[in-house]
Amino acid sequence: MISILIPCYDFNAYPLVNILEKQALMLNINYEIICIDDGSFSSKNEINQKINLLTNAKFIESKKNLGRIKNRILLAEKSQYDWLLYIDVDTIPKNEYFLANYITFFKKEVIIFGGCSYNKPQNKNSNLRYKFGKFREEIIASTRNKNPYKYISSSNFMCRKNILLNTLKKIESISYGNDYIFASLLKQDKVNITHVDNKVIIEDIDDNQKFLRKTEQALENLLKCYKKGLLNIHSISILSAYEFLDKFLLKKIFVKSTNLCKKIIDNNLVKQNPNLFLFDLYRLRYLCQLK
Repeated sequence: MISILIPCYDFNAYPLVNILEKQALMLNINYEIICIDDGSFSSKNEINQKINLLTNAKFIESKKNLGRIKNRILLAEKSQYDWLLYIDVDTIPKNEYFLANYITFFKKEVIIFGGCSYNKPQNKNSNLRYKFGKFREEIIASTRNKNPYKYISSSNFMCRKNILLNTLKKIESISYGNDYIFASLLKQDKVNITHVDNKVIIEDIDDNQKFLRKTEQALENLLKCYKKGLLNIHSISILSAYEFLDKFLLKKIFVKSTNLCKKIIDNNLVKQNPNLFLFDLYRLRYLCQLK
């Protein structure tokens, strides 16, 4: 009936799999849980091997690092059921009805996004990632459904196997930011999607420096795919702003004009309460300076 797929890298996946196993057993459905570590060779995999002792659960250690997309493809190829539920390893279902809520959509939709939520981190150096997640990603389903392709997150979603494989195999990059490309391809192919309030709690919140590195890598990936013509149809706000500046030859003018407040922008990124508009300026400046 459903394959629950968990991409993993250097993380203790056992608590998450244990929760999902209990929910699946309570529902008395045909299911499997597959977790693949993407070649981390982590000592945490000793704990993860306990997953193989759980009911209908399997943990696999990849012998090489495939990258985020290819690991997800491998998970799908090893699955036996038509419905796939992807859930990131650093998340926890928000309630005990997480699986029960998803299976009600088996006959209604092609792809369903459950959403996410963030708990305030104890580490003050994670405030930028927390605030971005809280105000840009932790969005209720009724709002997400007004612009469904804008709020795509691969951390928690369910879809049919054929749709998933057809879409993921079009993505070449192993870098960050592939949710943008995933959303654009779904929109381009007119895949019917819906958003529901069936959230996971994201527990592992990156510190500011790690989040900035991932942000920059995601922007590089985004521009590369845009120039290849892979994002002709999209709902990406930052890319729409870039397109406007590019079309009217304003990129250099924008960068020069914001040089006056560069120090303010940079200092904002490490504040206790960062301003997301200034973070947007940082992202757009970075995008405009890429070759």
